[in-house]
Amino acid sequence: MTAQNELSAFVGEAAAFLQERFQGRSAAVGIILGSGLNPLADELDDALCVPFASVPHMGVSTAEGHVGRFVLGRLEGVEVLAMQGRLHGYEGYTAQQVAFPVWVMARLGIGTLITTNAAGAINESYAPGDFCVMRDHINFTGRNPIACADAACMAERFFSMTDAYDPALRAVALRVASERGIVAHEGVYLGLLGPSFETPAEIRMFRAWGADTVAMSVVEEVIAARHAGLRVLGISLVSNRAAGVGATGATGGAAPTGAEVMDVAKTRERAFSAFVRGIVGAL
Repeated sequence: MTAQNELSAFVGEAAAFLQERFQGRSAAVGIILGSGLNPLADELDDALCVPFASVPHMGVSTAEGHVGRFVLGRLEGVEVLAMQGRLHGYEGYTAQQVAFPVWVMARLGIGTLITTNAAGAINESYAPGDFCVMRDHINFTGRNPIACADAACMAERFFSMTDAYDPALRAVALRVASERGIVAHEGVYLGLLGPSFETPAEIRMFRAWGADTVAMSVVEEVIAARHAGLRVLGISLVSNRAAGVGATGATGGAAPTGAEVMDVAKTRERAFSAFVRGIVGAL
């Protein structure tokens, strides 16, 4: 086996394993559930669960609040494949390892990917508990999963990231939010490697670049999804104000913590479920 087809073979082995475990069932919609948002997968009807650790060549999730398994089931009558947790660069995974499950889902026939996460608000008009539909992103991880010979052999190496977040899917999401009384903004997401939160100076720089939210995931998954031809919708739960936001006088503004992220997510489980259910039901 040559280096140039090894990754594709690994993706194929993982997909074949999952196909067998899913007993012939399939889904066209994939959902990646981020920090504090994993409980949605527990709501799937007639669910089949496969731990990440049992999937060939797949990493395991070590982040707090990430269960670390695939869940196939029905949501609003639609068969979906959910990742109950994800892999992050800050866990020590390469960009290709972070992207691996996205390539596997594409190989399984997923055509639409909904990726979700918890993010800090750079935009001062956003409040913890709001949602933000990603209009675009800034990849500031310093990495790209397609920047290797193996990945470039699976599809065209050079591809457009214009409208990486599908305009029609964004319109559906914003309409559902409006109909259900859910506060949802539309903005630019900035992805970092982590795991340290950003400094106030970095946040000021990111705001000048046009970023509205910031977190430590999503961008590598979306690059891989677009490389594979998937339609993508990105949704962030605004779980905190970014570092330094709200600084006045002697106060230094927000100083986010991991506990804050999880606490806010807990309060928004019902709203998040209603939001994603509405979107999936409208697809």
